[in-house]
Amino acid sequence: MTIIDIPAGWPADETSARAVQRELRGRLVREEEGPAVGEGHVTGLDVAYDDERDLVAAAAVVLDARTLEVVEEVTAVGRVSFPYVPGLLAFREIPTVLAALDRLAADPGLLVCDGYGLAHPRRFGLASHLGVLTGLPSLGVAKNPFTFTYEQPGPERGEFAPLLADGEEVGRALRSQAGVKPVFVSVGHRISLANACAHTLHLTPRYRIPETTRHADSLCRRALKEAIGEV
Repeated sequence: MTIIDIPAGWPADETSARAVQRELRGRLVREEEGPAVGEGHVTGLDVAYDDERDLVAAAAVVLDARTLEVVEEVTAVGRVSFPYVPGLLAFREIPTVLAALDRLAADPGLLVCDGYGLAHPRRFGLASHLGVLTGLPSLGVAKNPFTFTYEQPGPERGEFAPLLADGEEVGRALRSQAGVKPVFVSVGHRISLANACAHTLHLTPRYRIPETTRHADSLCRRALKEAIGEV
C-alpha cells in the first residue's frame, strides 16, 4: 500500500492556510451555468479518517450522468495533512483527494463533494477549493447546514429555501425527497446555484443523499479499513 505524503510546502498553520484560501478564492468562476443535467460524467468525492493512525482515505467514483451507473472508482490513502480547524477542513484531505482524482482514467466531468462550496465562512469550502485546483465544475451537497440560517423548505421533493449568511444567499436547503430533512447545496466552481440544485435532484432519485456521495462514502470507508489492516 502506498501512503500519500503531505506535499512539500503544504500549509502547516492557520495563518498560511488562510492566505492560500484568499489567493485561490480570487480564481473562482461564478458566471458559468455549468454542464447540463444528465450529460457526461459526474464524480462523487468523499473521505474517511483514522486520526489515531493519522490516515485519510479518499474515494472518487465516476457515474454516467444519465443512468447513474458506475463508470470507474478509485481510492487513495494519505497522511492527514492539516490539524482540525473549522473552516480549513479542506487542507486536511485535499492532497489525498487529488491523488485519487489523478488515478482516474475517465473524464471526471462534474465534481460532487460531500461538503460546501460558497456556503463557507470565507466563501471557499472544499467544493470551491477542488474546483479551482482542478479547473473542473464542482458543487457541494452537505448533510448539515453548518452555521447558516434558513427557513424550512416546503415538504415536497424539489422545494427549497435560501441558505443565508449575513443576508447573502450562499446556497439552498433543498428537499431531495418528500418528507425527509433537506440537504444543503452550494456552488463550488463554474456552475450556477440553480443548476447545482438541478443536478442534486437528478442524483437523488431514491434517497436523500446523492448517489455520487453514497458510492464514494462506502468506497472510502472500505479503503480505510483495508489500509488500517496493512499498517
